[in-house]
Amino acid sequence: MSTNSTAAPQGRIGVVGLGAMGRGMAGSLRRAGYEVHVCDVRAEAAQAFAAEGGVACATPAELAARCEVVVSVVVNAAQTEAVLFGEGGAAAAMQPGSLFVMCSTVDPNVSIALEARLEAMGLLYLDAPISGGAARAAAGQMTMMTAGRPQAYAKAGGSLEAMAAQVYRLGDRAGNGSKVKIINQLLAGVHIAAAAEAMALGLREGVDAAALYEVITHSAGNSWMFENRMAHVLAADYTPLSAVDIFVKDLGLVLDTARASKFPLPLASTAHQMFMQASTAGFGREDDAAVIKIFPGITLPQRP
Repeated sequence: MSTNSTAAPQGRIGVVGLGAMGRGMAGSLRRAGYEVHVCDVRAEAAQAFAAEGGVACATPAELAARCEVVVSVVVNAAQTEAVLFGEGGAAAAMQPGSLFVMCSTVDPNVSIALEARLEAMGLLYLDAPISGGAARAAAGQMTMMTAGRPQAYAKAGGSLEAMAAQVYRLGDRAGNGSKVKIINQLLAGVHIAAAAEAMALGLREGVDAAALYEVITHSAGNSWMFENRMAHVLAADYTPLSAVDIFVKDLGLVLDTARASKFPLPLASTAHQMFMQASTAGFGREDDAAVIKIFPGITLPQRP
């Protein structure tokens, strides 16, 4: 089921992680009227948000002590574990009945285990990975794939709709949100890899890159990822909005999930190897469009 209604703001909410997505989500919550408390490993990021009207906290524990809803927007399962249970972690500071909203892309089994662990502490949990990129996060227009107890949704109130244009409710226990997210990542990773392969072939064959981009984006072979990521290649701008290493991780999660049930994923496997090759070649922290750099014998567009 999808919902895109907006409920009335309900007081304080905390956001841990002010990266490309979290910063935009915190801004969306503030615009919706919430008192937004933030925390980031980069203290200057939290202070910058506080200067715009938020409240900076030094640790997840400090944030969790002040907020009954904590939204975690960090990179992976290890960072999520640290936010909850590390030094200065949120879990021990959360009041009974408070809600932890987990927005990272993780193994679905990790999310299921986190729900059980927090339930044992009297805390609510929402499996809520996100998609859409930094611009959509900043505009409150991203997609959120959620699963959790009815009590967790009730506690969230209108905060999910304040952050996302589409909030999909995919089950009454954690797991399905993360499963749908990694399927989305399978497609995203394969589409980026295929886009890079197509552009690389065009360059190898001497086709003008800008002309190829124009034709493909107005033809049946286009994809959202081709249109978005190959624009980075044309601009020779590999500033990491989403890095190569994110897809090393995310396609790895896809393959781990499929391997558990012996389900073949030939395209995802190939795309994963391409991102692995790009990372090993030194491009891991560049934009994921840098996967095109693995192709030999091509001259990529250069900055003017």
